[in-house]
Amino acid sequence: MTDQTPRLLLLDSASLYFRAFFGVPDSVKAPDGTPVNAVRGLLDMIARLVTDRRPTRLVACWDDDWRPAFRVEAIPSYKAHRVAVPVPGGSDVEEVPDLLTPQVPVIVEVLEAFGIARVGAPGFEADDVIGTLVARERAKPAGERAAVDVITGDRDLFQLVDDEAHVRVLYTVRGIKDLEVVDQARLAERYAVSSGAGYADMAVLRGDPSDGLPGVAGIGEKTAAALVHRYGSLEGILAARDAGDAGLTATQRRRLVEAADYLAVAPRVVRVADDAPVGDVDDALPRVAADPERLVALAERWGLASSVKRVVDALASAD
Repeated sequence: MTDQTPRLLLLDSASLYFRAFFGVPDSVKAPDGTPVNAVRGLLDMIARLVTDRRPTRLVACWDDDWRPAFRVEAIPSYKAHRVAVPVPGGSDVEEVPDLLTPQVPVIVEVLEAFGIARVGAPGFEADDVIGTLVARERAKPAGERAAVDVITGDRDLFQLVDDEAHVRVLYTVRGIKDLEVVDQARLAERYAVSSGAGYADMAVLRGDPSDGLPGVAGIGEKTAAALVHRYGSLEGILAARDAGDAGLTATQRRRLVEAADYLAVAPRVVRVADDAPVGDVDDALPRVAADPERLVALAERWGLASSVKRVVDALASAD
């Protein structure tokens, strides 16, 4: 990778605007008194990212379906605790803070006015959109690939880390001003797994209560990582289980046997899709607003002038 290598920034949009909502006081309001803290916070994040990371391409990846049917069919508890309104045969309504809900359409309008690509896929999460765009980049000849930075507060996307393909995650655990760069060295240091694929296998075993994924009872993060390291992959672990490999303790083998039904379906739930129906994307970083008059009107209506200006300046000064 050189200084001339194209840089693609993929934003996990919901992760970022939720973080903005909780990180910026709801006293930040439009002239009519409507809170716009999430909008302001997200725009300030984008301005900072463009200034600091100098991308040539940018995509705001979107949750067209935050709880896809294919994941729920495999594991019904998937994100079930976040359902506010069940919708039989349709997309359940997610529990979202009342003051955030009306801000999301404003974010959509402002991104459109800037000309920043906003991409979702029917029946898939933003994670899957990101995974699909990363897979497309990986499929290109080495000399044509962009270096990809995924901006998220969701550890699930660590599975996309790939040093050879120049794919990193910039994790917002400490905020946009101090992002944690997650590459394969960081995965090895923090989780004792050597690749993004290894992280996904570990995550299947460990589970994730915040997503309603039970994991394998009695196998926590350290044990899961040790098993992945020993056997190379989840498939290797299951082969060792079935063969009665001596490297597994009797308790570990029993727990893996008891979790057989979960382990048969969990990989499809945990692993990010790389084949979501994402069309062609014009992801070139806009240097000027696509619709400046609309942008000015939105800035005035919602009291976003300072944040909009920061993004305008960041885009204009991008290399």
